[in-house]
Amino acid sequence: MNTSNCKNCEEEEEEVPPQTLRTAEPRSATFIEGIKFAQENFRAKPDDIFLCSFPKSGTTWLKALSFATATRTRFHNSENPLLTKSPHDCIPFLEVYFNKNPTMLESLDPPLWSTHIPYSSLPKSIIDSGCKIVYICRDPKDAFVSLWHFRKRIESHNPGIIFEEAFEMFCKGSSFYAPYWEHFLGYWKASLEFPDRVLFLKYEEMMEDTALYLKRLAEFIGHPFSLQEENEGVVQNIVDLCSFENLSNLEVNKSGKRDCIVVNNNAFFRKGKVGDWKNYLTSEMAERLDKIIEEKFAGSGFKF
Repeated sequence: MNTSNCKNCEEEEEEVPPQTLRTAEPRSATFIEGIKFAQENFRAKPDDIFLCSFPKSGTTWLKALSFATATRTRFHNSENPLLTKSPHDCIPFLEVYFNKNPTMLESLDPPLWSTHIPYSSLPKSIIDSGCKIVYICRDPKDAFVSLWHFRKRIESHNPGIIFEEAFEMFCKGSSFYAPYWEHFLGYWKASLEFPDRVLFLKYEEMMEDTALYLKRLAEFIGHPFSLQEENEGVVQNIVDLCSFENLSNLEVNKSGKRDCIVVNNNAFFRKGKVGDWKNYLTSEMAERLDKIIEEKFAGSGFKF
């Protein structure tokens, strides 16, 4: 691996799904097929809840928090499915699972879905049904680094994943789902137009005060915490259950595998730290990406 411009490319393997590089044609074809199938066949219901994100922007964490919140009255802490199942198996990816098992549309309980599909490409029924959408965003520098690590891990057989090349393609908007800024701005604008239907969250803010944003999330998806629950520590219990430290150390997330897309569960847990990009991007890289984002987001009203 060429690391001449990477500040500290230590051997920490993790993410980079089929959107930053050119080396995952079979996997990309599977996602394309799934997206098309969903667009043509998925019929959303008003009580469906969609957790949306650009890959490696806090998806796994958001799934865990949402699932634990929505099912908290059904499971005792020691019995929560998150202790034995990956968050990705508790809340399925629309573009991965629906075309393989369309019947889950009727059986999903709670009705929580996840997707990386851009807002403009979502199945029409999701928009028309008025169901709730939660979008989580992350600093693009951290999202890119996490994406690259993920790609390294899931494609360990491929020696051609070069950091500088991946960065160049990310900056040019070469991405399977959509360029970062288009993906981001689609949901951002929707949240401004439909604030009662689209909740926009920042990964960094959630990390800083998880309990506060968990309560906002719970309220939005229709599972608000009562004052009694807050006094009894239910909110903090969920925060602790879904923490990176706890989830990453569970056996299922250390050794389990998601057969549907052939990915080891531990590939979804690396650091989860805010600002980790500083260990990988040079100052020139960071400045370049910041400038691109500033230009792309001009006039949007959003600032990191």
